[in-house]
Amino acid sequence: MPAACNNPAPPADGVLVVDKPAGMTSHDVVVWARRLLGVARIGHTGTLDPLATGVLPLVVGRATRLATLLAGGTKTYKAIIRLGTETDTYDAAGTPLPAPPGADTRARCLDRETVAAACRRFTGVFRQQPPAFSAKKVGGVRAYRLARRQRQVDLPPVEVTVHEFEVIALTDGCLHCRVSCSPGFYMRTLAHDLGQALGCGGCLEQLRRERSGAFTLDDAVGLEAGADGALPLHERLIALDALLPELPAVVVTPHGAQRASHGNLLRPADIAAGAGRRTEGGAGDVRVCDDAGSLLAIATPAAAGALHPRIVLV
Repeated sequence: MPAACNNPAPPADGVLVVDKPAGMTSHDVVVWARRLLGVARIGHTGTLDPLATGVLPLVVGRATRLATLLAGGTKTYKAIIRLGTETDTYDAAGTPLPAPPGADTRARCLDRETVAAACRRFTGVFRQQPPAFSAKKVGGVRAYRLARRQRQVDLPPVEVTVHEFEVIALTDGCLHCRVSCSPGFYMRTLAHDLGQALGCGGCLEQLRRERSGAFTLDDAVGLEAGADGALPLHERLIALDALLPELPAVVVTPHGAQRASHGNLLRPADIAAGAGRRTEGGAGDVRVCDDAGSLLAIATPAAAGALHPRIVLV
């Protein structure tokens, strides 16, 4: 059975899950955390638009090396989509666009089954075109900068997955829904495309991220945390050793720990006997821990039962 990596990491390394308020950029939250934690090396695992609230995982210290892995999990959003309205940014923060005649009336007359049937068209695996107002780069320039200059922005569609699209309520032309989706999915584009499918237009009015990978609102702190010193943010860090629990773990010998810390190939002899040894032909990343349970590296299988540390954390 894979060994667990469960010893606490140093207080300046780990993940701080923040409940981002509306009106702030994700970078604003990073700046706030840097000030209160006194740590410069902080990033996030996936941008939330200023309009959005909810789960924003911040990677702190050595955890920044795990940002790509931590960003890869399923996202769950609770949203309100206003039907019958369109904007240039596909959300309520944008400039309203002229609506087709009768769009608002058509939106208010939609029944739940019609909307649910349209929602089912946006489940499973499909290709989605990112919005022009996005952080994706076009020729080295952020797309939203070009869009603000009214420059033509053509972003190629990307493959996305919607695991679940739940209709919670339909009230006065507003669809309340919950969506679980793959990383890189744009809820703003979903609102726009759903409105097009229903023939009335649509834009994202409210958005709250309830889950990002393994992190949920139950893990999150608000920006008021730590303001008066009553709840040090260091105490809310999720330690390195508790991250990526879905990955199998191996425990290495002291000699193996030294090799892992230098990024050297780990041979079968470097893995402690009976401590989660990988079998030949295993695939995917594994956590490499020492005999005290500290996370040393993320490794990938190599030939002859060896492991190659591709992310070193010590």
